Amino acid sequence: MGKLKIKIVIAGRTYPLSVNNTKEEEGMRKAATAINKLISTYEQNYAVSDKQDVLAMCALQFASKLEISTLEKGSENSETINRLKELTNLVNTHLK
Repeated sequence: MGKLKIKIVIAGRTYPLSVNNTKEEEGMRKAATAINKLISTYEQNYAVSDKQDVLAMCALQFASKLEISTLEKGSENSETINRLKELTNLVNTHLK
């Protein structure tokens, strides 16, 4: 199966894209919808007239959410590793 050709509209501009499958298409369309909703929110709540400024604000929000999520996962992973080490030590103590 070849690549699917789709068109995505962001901030009133159409972007032709190629995707590998329908899941990727769905993801792209959902992302475009989220971006357009955020653009609308920024335009309604802030005095922003330049689309480039609005898109930059959107990019910052999405990127920061990703980074925060990554940091939180890293913190959770280290806590899990520490707990596993404690349990391992406890088990080893009782097996001796």
